[in-house]
Amino acid sequence: MPMHIPDGFLDTPVWVGLNVAALPAVGVLARKAQKGFDHSRTPLLGVMGAFVFAAQMINFPVGVGTSGHLIGGALLACTLGPAAAAVTMTAILAIQALIFQDGGVLALGANVMNMAVCGTLAAYLPYHFWGRGRWRRAAIFLGGALSVLVGALLAISELLLSGIPMPGAVLGVSLGLFMVSAVLEGAITVAVVGALEGMQPDFVHQPSGRRSYVLGALASAAILLSVVGVLFASANPDGLEKLAADVGIASRAKTLFATPLADYEAGFFESPWARKAGAGMAGLVLMFGASVLLGRFGKKRSV
Repeated sequence: MPMHIPDGFLDTPVWVGLNVAALPAVGVLARKAQKGFDHSRTPLLGVMGAFVFAAQMINFPVGVGTSGHLIGGALLACTLGPAAAAVTMTAILAIQALIFQDGGVLALGANVMNMAVCGTLAAYLPYHFWGRGRWRRAAIFLGGALSVLVGALLAISELLLSGIPMPGAVLGVSLGLFMVSAVLEGAITVAVVGALEGMQPDFVHQPSGRRSYVLGALASAAILLSVVGVLFASANPDGLEKLAADVGIASRAKTLFATPLADYEAGFFESPWARKAGAGMAGLVLMFGASVLLGRFGKKRSV
């Protein structure tokens, strides 16, 4: 499943160009998110960011020895709005790259453009047009699927621009796996939004702070995913890792510096479960803190 491109896969002009494009794109979205910002939404930013971070840690099989995980762009877009969702996803990707070495540091602009900017905005389009009528569930499903497909097609295009040869058969299998991931993303997004609205019917549309019960449930779910879900996560490579292995570029992946939480493992613990759970909980704290800081910054700028 898409789509954390590591360093070493993209040619210098490609990753430099995407970093240059990502900076103003995220800046524009951040300013848009700040306009009319409701400070009561700050806890929602933190909990949703932490929940999506935790969900991205849990890989599940999608076939042919490949795994996937929830990206969460559509879920964030439905609950936070497109601009705030894109900024929150950018924070998730930055923490993953800088702290957990999931995705390249130099390739961060590519991953941000693929998943946070283009993927999240594509996810919101069906919800924007059809999310309040009888086609609501279909719109949410389509948004989740589009977020995966857009991110996948952009990542593949960037690899092709970097001169990576892709035989037709390999490309066809990869696209098929991405389609499966897209369907699963849409289904999971519909299920999560439905569960949230089952607990509080106005959860998505209510901008005020009457969400303590649902936020508590989301926070508990994030903790369970980080502490218990890691025990059941698939060890199979994700879609991009499988594609890299099939076209013979997996050995190009490199890391610029080592971190104590690399690969979502807190290496100072002896137990394999404790290493995974410890890293997951650290990620939740970092993501919640980053999201709250974004919310407070938005509050100050909107005053």
